Amino acid sequence: MTAAETTTGADAEAAAGVDGTARKEQRPRLGGEFGKLWTAATASAIGDGMSLTAAPLLAGRLTDDPRLIGGVTVALTVPYVLFGLPAGVLADRVDLRRAMVRIDFFRAALVALLACCVLFGRGQLPVLYLCLFLIGSCETFFRNAAQVLLPSVLREEALVDGNGRLMAAQTAGSEFLGPLVGAALFGLGAALPFGLDALTFLVSAVLLSRLRTAPAAPDPAAGAAPRPSLLADMATGARWLWNHRLLRSLAGLAAVVNLVSTGGLAVLVVHAHRVLGLGDFGYGVLLACQAAGAVLAAKVAPELARRAGREWALVATAAMLVLGNALIWLVPSAWAVATALALDACAGVTWNVVVVVLRQTVIPTGLQGRVNSVYRLVAWGAMPVGAALAGTVAASAGTPPVYGLGAAVMAAVGVRMLYGVRTRWISGTGAAA
Repeated sequence: MTAAETTTGADAEAAAGVDGTARKEQRPRLGGEFGKLWTAATASAIGDGMSLTAAPLLAGRLTDDPRLIGGVTVALTVPYVLFGLPAGVLADRVDLRRAMVRIDFFRAALVALLACCVLFGRGQLPVLYLCLFLIGSCETFFRNAAQVLLPSVLREEALVDGNGRLMAAQTAGSEFLGPLVGAALFGLGAALPFGLDALTFLVSAVLLSRLRTAPAAPDPAAGAAPRPSLLADMATGARWLWNHRLLRSLAGLAAVVNLVSTGGLAVLVVHAHRVLGLGDFGYGVLLACQAAGAVLAAKVAPELARRAGREWALVATAAMLVLGNALIWLVPSAWAVATALALDACAGVTWNVVVVVLRQTVIPTGLQGRVNSVYRLVAWGAMPVGAALAGTVAASAGTPPVYGLGAAVMAAVGVRMLYGVRTRWISGTGAAA
């Protein structure tokens, strides 16, 4: 499952009960400032898709050890564990636009340096790991900041459309266009995807530097008491999440789901080369199939959650992941893997329809940043663990058992969710802390 956190337009529409016909008739204007943000996000998403496709391919050229290839995903995701909590707190304390501009300039320089290292034969695994670790560290803060920034660019009535358009562009860029272009460029020259990614970060930085945002509302409590320390704010978010049994359970389930999905993606390049016999571009095409599942789920998942109930929507998520992992495990075919990746992306969007919107409505407004950062720590903290475990299993037993184990784990999660259908664990207790 992708670790998407921003609600799509379809998700928000499902939560608010917006009538689709009326929405089309009274569609708000998003304005030029949103256009800058949209273009910046789209350019950055395409660049991300290129680099995150090229990085495992580069690792595959440097080593044939699945553990070391899985280390690419570990390096990228371990910052979520290390910096997830402070990033959520800092997003409420700094000038977001300026911070995002500086992050993009830094990422542009970083990826350009990696491209030069690859071009001149210095792009070894330690260099790749370090670069991805720094990129993941930047992304941890950037994601939090981007979520908080959007309401200062759009009016409240335009947020549904704005979120929907942003997510559609980011999905198309990072999961479809980026992987295809990245894999094709990698075949021409290993440094090309990283060099072009550096340019997308520069485009994003320039556009964000020209972005005009609404002034922040004055805080009536400002000056009345000293600001709590970072540790105190993080402890507040952790206590609130721990005391809310439903969200605490969902965070644990999300951790298991992310462990399985990230592990499968971490060794996918090995599976594509060794088991399926695909080249580098074929691997990129496989990754692009995720976009088809995400687009389909954006249309279907909100209606599923409304008609069948949120508990059954989560059961469907588990079922899709069981089927996807079982297909890769049992059927050594590119078509089967493409279908499985589409199912994985579909499961990710379906999960967001239920869980992200639930968090946005249950968590008090003043605690959103702190509680969500703790939730992400639990849910995303399993990602580097999943990548490391998958690399270890693949090194000793091959890649198919990785997906067989994933299917078994998700089947157990599905059984737990089926029990939740009987007890209405979301609908019955969703608002109870």
